[in-house]
Amino acid sequence: MWGENQNGVSSILLIFTFLPFLFTAMGQSPQLGSARVVFQTKYGDIEFGFYPSVAPKTVEHIYKLVRLGCYNTNHFFRVDHGFVAQVADVGNGRSAPMNEEQKVEAYKTVVGEFSSVKHVRGILSMGRHSDPNSGGSSFSMLLGDAPHLDGQYAIFGKVTKGDETLKKLEQLPTRREGIFVMPTERIEILSSYYYDSEMETCQQDKSMLRRRLEASAVEIERQRMKCFP
Repeated sequence: MWGENQNGVSSILLIFTFLPFLFTAMGQSPQLGSARVVFQTKYGDIEFGFYPSVAPKTVEHIYKLVRLGCYNTNHFFRVDHGFVAQVADVGNGRSAPMNEEQKVEAYKTVVGEFSSVKHVRGILSMGRHSDPNSGGSSFSMLLGDAPHLDGQYAIFGKVTKGDETLKKLEQLPTRREGIFVMPTERIEILSSYYYDSEMETCQQDKSMLRRRLEASAVEIERQRMKCFP
């Protein structure tokens, strides 16, 4: 009996290990989690969500950085038209100093969670050095398809709103420094916030239900006055 249970657990673990690859093989996009993050810039907002089933450790790390406010006053140091808009690492990119709690998380690195999810416009992809496990806090928002990055960089989410903002960033003047195409102005993340999209939907549903109940109560009272004056 124990041996059968062990095999069952092993099978379940195997399924979760290969889940990101199954999505692509079946031609399906991975499921977005309910968490949403919004970066606010002077050119507009950019909202994105996470793929916890594809890169759980990366998602946990980036989302914690967001919740700690680490991306506030950071900036997009790289904007390469049709390729990527890359957020600087928070340790060097912020204009405001970090507190001790922020520093602890900011200088952590995460294991490279590579998958077969494709690098297409809107995808979020971790930056890293030559070490595959050196991803920290810098990441790119894809501005076009980049198949040469597939399987080499950890995909952990995608842009859900704000493509018009990304298009505005693509039109800004740039300069080249080595391999990087960089904006001539500082594109600052003025502030950021996060919310749960499922909770937002629940609030909307409750509000709608409340209005329906109120409308029903008014109708019942109208009928009562009509039938039992």
